[in-house]
Amino acid sequence: MCIRSALVLSATLFAGCTVGPDFHRPAPPTTDLYTSGGQPEGTAAAPGEAGAAQRFVIGAELQRHWWEAFQCEALNALVADALAHSPTARQARARLREAQADLAAQNGAILLPSVDAQLGATREKVNPAALGFSNVPAPPPFNIYNAQVNVSYTLDLLGANRRLLEGARAQTEYQAYETEAAELTLAANVVAAAIRQADLAAQVEYTGRIIGAQSRQLAISEERFESGGLALEDLDTQRSQLEQLRATLPALNAQRHQVDHLLAVYTGKPPAAAAGAVFRLTDLKLPTDVPLTLPSELVRRRPDVRASEALWHEASANVGVATANLFPHLTISGSAGSERSEASQLVDGTNVWSIGASLLQPIFHGGELQAKKRSAVAAYDAAAEGYQQTVLESLQQVADSLRVVEADALTLKSRSLAAEQSASTRTIAQQRFEAGGISEFSLLDAERQELQTGLDRAHAEAQRLADTAALMHALNGLL
Repeated sequence: MCIRSALVLSATLFAGCTVGPDFHRPAPPTTDLYTSGGQPEGTAAAPGEAGAAQRFVIGAELQRHWWEAFQCEALNALVADALAHSPTARQARARLREAQADLAAQNGAILLPSVDAQLGATREKVNPAALGFSNVPAPPPFNIYNAQVNVSYTLDLLGANRRLLEGARAQTEYQAYETEAAELTLAANVVAAAIRQADLAAQVEYTGRIIGAQSRQLAISEERFESGGLALEDLDTQRSQLEQLRATLPALNAQRHQVDHLLAVYTGKPPAAAAGAVFRLTDLKLPTDVPLTLPSELVRRRPDVRASEALWHEASANVGVATANLFPHLTISGSAGSERSEASQLVDGTNVWSIGASLLQPIFHGGELQAKKRSAVAAYDAAAEGYQQTVLESLQQVADSLRVVEADALTLKSRSLAAEQSASTRTIAQQRFEAGGISEFSLLDAERQELQTGLDRAHAEAQRLADTAALMHALNGLL
């Protein structure tokens, strides 16, 4: 009881002094804008359901699972499957548990005294003559049994232990944000892969139909060549163009398989277990209202920014540790127990005890401790600049995504108008063909142009969906 009371009193007396800088959360950006030259409030509209105008709702709250804004249950299920079974996500969560366990271990080791129980038994023989008592007869060998409790505690005079724990807590926070970032990145990758799969499916479908139209045109040209109505040079040109188009199809199919394999790996399955389901562009609905978080709020919710802040906090705590190591360390220790010649007598009571203190003051270490402090200060400065860079990059990602989404809408508008014009031309050509005004070859050429502009429009739709997903990921809703 005396030892415990002394330790508690000493810890209380010296708990108020902590050397090193006190970390404060950095101020958020003061700007309310992401882009220069005027921030877009929305996008242009294009013909068709997929061409709806988008509106950027400034200051609105981004929904918790932002991918649900695409209104696709299959996509939501795929993201949930990936978050539950991806080795990447599970690895990140395991590292978080490791960091939390390490913090708990440090808490126990630093905040509380160490208490150890010790049991011992020795057999000894004493030679009195060796001690200068030649006339004393040597006693027979005898046993000594002891049982004792040892207690020690290093007083946190200048806050070294508190700074150690502060740094450990910051490291745990860092791992928590890294885990969150890994899960968000995984979800974004799944969404991007699903949209890419839908894009490739459309490209394969349109390319196959264009190949069909050009094949029918080639058949007509071969008949004309046989009848002498077409030069061999022109026929060979058409054959070359058709084969060049056919050559694109295997690469597109290979990319489709690659995306299938990628989605399987994202969900923790081998590529051979890739699901047969294929996303279509019609499965995904373009979010028309996109919440646009203010820059000051962005840095509070993006896990990569918070992780960088945690590293800065840890570096600040390490400066305090390095500073405290320049000053004295006071350790109090004590023990109490029983030492007997018979084991059965150990429980008779305490007959040995000790209490003491030791003070360690570094005097000369060849400049090691001062150099370590300078190193900690330099690491603090580096972490501060790293945080600033992360903030700037996060703002840049949102700014870039805003401009890209704005441009995507204009691109889709032009592609849609071109597709509408080609469809109109195809309709007129069909009417003229039925009236005998043009040849089947000319009708097929109009059909081929319609399919090509349809392919371009489908790719523009997919690109707009993908860049909208990238914007929402950059704004980073929390899981």
